[in-house]
Amino acid sequence: MALLEVTDLHKNFDQLQVLKGISFSLEKGQTLSVIGPSGGGKTTLLRCLNFLEMPSAGKIAINDDKGSHVLFDGSAGKELKAAQIRENRLHFGLVFQSFNLFPQYTALQNVSLAPQLRAKGKEDRKAQLQAIEEKSVDLLRRVGLGDKLNYYPHQLSGGQQQRVAIARALALTPDVLFFDEPTSALDPELTGEVLSVIRQLAQENMTMVVVTHEMGFAQAVSDQVLFIDGGVIVEQGPPEQVLGAPAEERTRQFLRGFAKD
Repeated sequence: MALLEVTDLHKNFDQLQVLKGISFSLEKGQTLSVIGPSGGGKTTLLRCLNFLEMPSAGKIAINDDKGSHVLFDGSAGKELKAAQIRENRLHFGLVFQSFNLFPQYTALQNVSLAPQLRAKGKEDRKAQLQAIEEKSVDLLRRVGLGDKLNYYPHQLSGGQQQRVAIARALALTPDVLFFDEPTSALDPELTGEVLSVIRQLAQENMTMVVVTHEMGFAQAVSDQVLFIDGGVIVEQGPPEQVLGAPAEERTRQFLRGFAKD
């Protein structure tokens, strides 16, 4: 059974249909790259999966170590309450294009904040906070920032800020990590250091969905590739098929545009 199952997902903004029936499944430890032109629905898909936007129809399910959880079922006709949305989001970590770090907090504080807010109980709170800080330090070391723990975002390069954002997304131990074009706000020379961290996570069998315009990266790291255009999946499959020998003319046209860049 797949870790993440997405079935016939739709998203409408009033009369505008942005997602028109997206379906895919992702096994634990796999990396899925989502490619496609701007405005095709890639970011909206991630926002719906993370419940920053509420899907209009379809189904989202997670099958983790604790069992099967239907996070959203559009056919049930029930609106999710705020508490349910918060619980659903705990299954996922999200890394944004523009980092979204808190400027008033250090790198370590940015990573540890969410786990601290979720720490429960009073008697062992001190021990919990100590464990959270130790884990946060470990995560920052893992992304190569062990020497930047007490640096504020304005003291870090764009690549370093994005690596803090990755550590922060990992802090609550999500089932799936989402990346929304994680290198689009970076200079080319900083892109490599962020992609290197994502490659490392793939080697460690972190389950990931990566919206990206880096075709070489998608080719090297992905287990699956989705090509989305106009709110539908035009083509999906292993990278050697979708990127190396695409069956659809629309996919070939899109990839030719990248070859010219």
